[in-house]
Amino acid sequence: MTESFRAVLARGEILVADGATGTNYQARGLERGQAPEQWLYEHPDRVTQLHRDFIQAGSNVILTNTFGATAVRLAHAGLADDAVQVNQRAVALARRAIQGERVWVAGSLGPSGQLLEPFGSLTREQAITEFAAQARALADGGVDLLIIETQFDLGEATAAFEGARSVTDLPIIVSFSFDMGAHTMMGLEAAQVAQAVTALGADMVGVNCGRSLDENLSNLREMRAATHLPLWMKPNAGLPRMTDDDVALYDVTPEMMGAAAEQWLAAGARIVGGCCGTSPQHLREIARAAERLRVGV
Repeated sequence: MTESFRAVLARGEILVADGATGTNYQARGLERGQAPEQWLYEHPDRVTQLHRDFIQAGSNVILTNTFGATAVRLAHAGLADDAVQVNQRAVALARRAIQGERVWVAGSLGPSGQLLEPFGSLTREQAITEFAAQARALADGGVDLLIIETQFDLGEATAAFEGARSVTDLPIIVSFSFDMGAHTMMGLEAAQVAQAVTALGADMVGVNCGRSLDENLSNLREMRAATHLPLWMKPNAGLPRMTDDDVALYDVTPEMMGAAAEQWLAAGARIVGGCCGTSPQHLREIARAAERLRVGV
């Protein structure tokens, strides 16, 4: 059995997360507009294979294919009534990909897809209930930790944390996307969210998705100055460039991603990986950067 994730954090070990889910699924045949969670049923072999590819590239923290698996967000895919099964199936497929390696499975909880009141119709109480149900399903399915990711609204992030913590004592990471460069879509700064997440009692705080590697590095450094918590860093491989065939291309190469990972680690990141555009090849270079730090090269 893999040792406690909290014990590893307490020891100060450097870990490597995985890469992108959606963009890699698209490269492997996921149609635009199709929910990635549908592949849990339509192509479970491809779901497991992507997990496997990341593990072989060096990941020891893999995220479940449940980014959009609150019941409210699954409604558009016709899976709202199957939310518990969706989350637990995703955990099982992630577990299937582990073949004796030292790997932790992180249950992914992404945004609900709706805005909280007063900007939208979702109430805080509804959000807490939605996230609690997803967190319970993931915990019951056997994840090692939870990652509340790609957050842009502190109200939703805290509702997700409150919901998750009400049903499980698993480690929880909270990660924000700074889509406006130095701010989230709702105007939040890195220091602000780091302080808020620290006060909640989360195990880690971090950055994922976002825009450029340089901007995300600045946000990471701002977080480092604002909290004592370990830091999570999982940025995009830059922003996509659309081809005439409506295919998203990411110009950050695996080698560039590996060089950037060295900067993330020097800035204090403890778990590093990649978000949109990060292929297993990118992840391999990130893992090599982490290994160089471990051995002191």
